Amino acid sequence: MMLHGLRHGPPGPDCLHLCVDMQRLFGPGYTWSMAWFQRILPAVTALVGHDPARTIFTRFIPPLTASDLPGSWQRYYRKWERVTRSHLPDAALNLAPPLDAFVPPARIVDKMVYSPWFAPDLDRMIGRGRVDTLIVSGGETDQCVLATVLGAVDRGFRVILVSDALCSASDETHDALMMLYARRFDTQIELATTAEVLADWPRP
Repeated sequence: MMLHGLRHGPPGPDCLHLCVDMQRLFGPGYTWSMAWFQRILPAVTALVGHDPARTIFTRFIPPLTASDLPGSWQRYYRKWERVTRSHLPDAALNLAPPLDAFVPPARIVDKMVYSPWFAPDLDRMIGRGRVDTLIVSGGETDQCVLATVLGAVDRGFRVILVSDALCSASDETHDALMMLYARRFDTQIELATTAEVLADWPRP
């Protein structure tokens, strides 16, 4: 049985919401479209709307062509050539509406790999030493969210994963990762619903 809820108390004032890759690229009509994307969008919107100035959006930016990235990424993008930027409309990289309307004051950090921690702007935006908790939403549970969460754990942040504001293209691996987060990282990661987070997250 998975533990659920804010087991270490309410999020304090030194808390940010990190919203992972909620872009049109993963919404309806695109190669990487996820069925869950539209389902979780209201929950993600509620989290962002609680305090837009304390939200950072990450965006996954594919290369122009497969040869623009090193090593196994070239094989990856030969498989997914349709999502390289040479085949995508620019609008595909934008945040999905209505999330795009929150910028500014919400901020954006771009990345070309799963983990946003390779983007030097993220640590600067977060302001190391001034933030102790990251609320995480977005997708995918088993790829970019995974990389985001493990990087946050390594940096010592308290991590609150919003269970009904996460999406994946695979139910099976989503469920497996939720179990992993709850059981193997139970002292560093909490799982809570949007309602639970918003009920205890102080308003600005």
